[in-house]
Amino acid sequence: MTTGTRIPSRSTLPRRSRTRTFLPLGLAAWLVLEIWLLTLVASASTGLVVFLLLVAGFVLGSVVIKRAGRRAFRSLTETLQRQQAGAPPAARAGSEGNGLMMLGGLLLMIPGLISDAAGLLLLIPPVQKAVSRYAERAFDRRLREAARGTLGDAFRQARIHRPDGKVVPGEVVRDEPGDAPREPRPPLTR
Repeated sequence: MTTGTRIPSRSTLPRRSRTRTFLPLGLAAWLVLEIWLLTLVASASTGLVVFLLLVAGFVLGSVVIKRAGRRAFRSLTETLQRQQAGAPPAARAGSEGNGLMMLGGLLLMIPGLISDAAGLLLLIPPVQKAVSRYAERAFDRRLREAARGTLGDAFRQARIHRPDGKVVPGEVVRDEPGDAPREPRPPLTR
């Protein structure tokens, strides 16, 4: 018995992105490696040493996050005070590393030796600058690629794939200042 709905073939479904394919595999490999390293350290020393390492990483990470949060809040209040006084905005000298410091603190708080090593690396200023420059270039490259896209690409991304195989295209409606109010649309029926 058929219901009249067409089930899409494998070739008509959108291709799964590399990130969605490899991120779960990378996460699983990372977790296995973390557990293996912790058991290796525990076998070379005692379980108490591993426990103390994990607690020290958590405490250090929370201190780092708290310090970075205070620096970010102080920078924000100084910027707002300058704006209220009518002074020109100053260059962001120390505020660019706050996000990376918070990420480093979070990595320190996550149990494991690899995440602790990555978190400690993110606390070193030259590493922060290098990661920040790399992230900025990658973000700019993504923006340029998105700007080259067509309008059809935007609509293709807005489609919703329902479990029954139907594709529901979405549309973006933007009201400009001065536009006359529109009549409400009738509700969609399923």
